[in-house]
Amino acid sequence: MTSRNTAWLIVRLLPWVGILSLVILISPGIGTQDVGVAAAWRAWFAGDTNSAVYDIAWGIRFPRTLKALVAGATLALAGAVFQTLFRNPLATPYTMGIASGASLGALIAYQVDWVHSFAGLSTVSFAAFIGALAVLALVLLLARSAARISGQTLLLAGVTIGFFCSGMMIFVTSLADVTQTYLTVRWMMGSLDTYGGVELSALLPIVAPACVVLLLLARGLNQYAVDAEIAATRGVNVVRLEITGIVVASLAVAAVVSMCGPIGFVGLVIPHLTRLASGSDHRVLLPATALLGAVFLIACDFLSTLLPVAYGALAGREVTTARLPIGVMTALVGTPVFLGLLCARRRGDRT
Repeated sequence: MTSRNTAWLIVRLLPWVGILSLVILISPGIGTQDVGVAAAWRAWFAGDTNSAVYDIAWGIRFPRTLKALVAGATLALAGAVFQTLFRNPLATPYTMGIASGASLGALIAYQVDWVHSFAGLSTVSFAAFIGALAVLALVLLLARSAARISGQTLLLAGVTIGFFCSGMMIFVTSLADVTQTYLTVRWMMGSLDTYGGVELSALLPIVAPACVVLLLLARGLNQYAVDAEIAATRGVNVVRLEITGIVVASLAVAAVVSMCGPIGFVGLVIPHLTRLASGSDHRVLLPATALLGAVFLIACDFLSTLLPVAYGALAGREVTTARLPIGVMTALVGTPVFLGLLCARRRGDRT
């Protein structure tokens, strides 16, 4: 990329970077405890690591924000890639059955009471990651048996295996007791809870290289979005593009789901919003989608904390510190946004 193109890309992405920076800046001061933004940053600059303010702002809130940043950016980026490769505006990061495989793995871990901590990570996360990888491997194996591996073949195989995993989850749930069922349902609602930054350390070695690879596919995806045959005549290896994009995105999504649970709507809604704001050029669309996905999930985390407090104040009840599950919050925010996009597109088609 020439220096002129680099400058053009920076200018296009600068507003998204600014919004994300602002959200990160205020994140240590957003929560139920009476610790505001100013108090959080005073504790940071004072280096008062033994104070309660520092522990709340930088030991609890800020790691959650970083985890939301990584998860939101990854899910949104994967969703944008899948929507292009599958030529389906309803494609999500979970279209390949990754979430179903991870959920089945977590459910089995709860069922056999494999709920421990290893190297600071939950064994449930390990089980979820193994389940997601098993689904991905099975999908690739089924697709390989076809005459030609393509995005559509992988899509059909992924949807089929996803339904199978969902059926197995119902079967395993029927054997579980009340406690195991409750833990599984809570896990499937998604969570951004962190434990000393260990999960981020485990996520980044998988997610960061995967995101870089996906961003490097931008030029090929621009050609592919027009037509696969035209892309092939212009030097794009279509099969390699499809397999690389789907496999790499699936690996990144598997890592995120294993640590956060299945968080919906990020990979579905954010790519559409970004296309409206930044256009369909994947050189801008992909990084802008990642930035907006991070902002969206961080903002939803803020709301999941503040809404119970607001409800308690309006209802005249004691303010609770309970936090809404992040998966519930993204659904509450994402559903009206997506329906608004559908209505706007319908009106546009009529005109």
